[in-house]
Amino acid sequence: MAADETRVRLEALLGEGRPGEAARLLIAEAKAGRPEALAQLALWRIAGDVVRRDLAEARTLLGAAAEQGDDAAALLHAGFLASGTGGEADWPAALAALARLAPRVQRAAVQLRLIEAMALDSDGFPAKPVEPLSLATAPQASAVRAFLTRTECAYLIAAAEPRLQPSVVVDPATGRMVPHPVRTSDAAMFGVFAEDAVVAAINRRIAALSGTAPAQGEPLQVLRYRAGGEYKPHMDALPAEPNQRILTVLVYLSDDYGGGETRFVRTGLTFRGKAGDALMFRNARPDGRADPLSLHAGLPVERGVKYLASRWIRAGRFTYPPPRPLVDL
Repeated sequence: MAADETRVRLEALLGEGRPGEAARLLIAEAKAGRPEALAQLALWRIAGDVVRRDLAEARTLLGAAAEQGDDAAALLHAGFLASGTGGEADWPAALAALARLAPRVQRAAVQLRLIEAMALDSDGFPAKPVEPLSLATAPQASAVRAFLTRTECAYLIAAAEPRLQPSVVVDPATGRMVPHPVRTSDAAMFGVFAEDAVVAAINRRIAALSGTAPAQGEPLQVLRYRAGGEYKPHMDALPAEPNQRILTVLVYLSDDYGGGETRFVRTGLTFRGKAGDALMFRNARPDGRADPLSLHAGLPVERGVKYLASRWIRAGRFTYPPPRPLVDL
């Protein structure tokens, strides 16, 4: 079946409420080695809303589609290799994939140039240790000046901009997404679809700074606070959470704004970073309970636009629970 015909048929089956037939059709087309079907099934395996989420199979499918010349699949496959999604991380293979794509895919060329400017070891970690400056012991807080370069900050902002959406949370009463009650900002998450090799390298840098493994981090987020935007006093640690958010790392991506300082409400510690500066602080006590002294706020932005990257780090490996698929295939 031709690619356009398959796509139309899939859309029709889904529109008619026949996801099982759609899934079986796509799986059959992928087994026949059709590159568009391989790539589409990979995306379905990642999303997990039509068929079961299977990141290992998605990685295999993306690789197969890439071998048949699907550049979009190849770029996403390079991100999987870099981050270790769906299998072990393979940094040299990720760089090799980007190098093959770079002559014809601008995004790959941009990523490769940024990575080549970083001082990394063979696994994509910082070649030299990151030395933080202690700011406080209660809660434990430290800073690193020029943790990211301004070019890296600009890359994260540009990558996030098209996907920024108003910050929301789940309403426990209805299960629906509602405006965030304490944060007036826009947010974009670098999850499985968006964690490219540059983001993976930055996540490794954060892991090195915090003395944790990259897999302990929740997806990196970019936040945008316009004039008047703020994050009211809150704690990042979660109540009764066995895999606690033990650390937070914030990286300031811009500095041409007024206000917007990070303030620890109960201690008075206030920090305002320049573009590229990082702030790291501990959210939990050794027993895993939230540390009341970690109560903090992002003060209102008085003028301009504040961009911030945020990564919450868990006590152990973190994964989001998969959605319930329409079809058990």
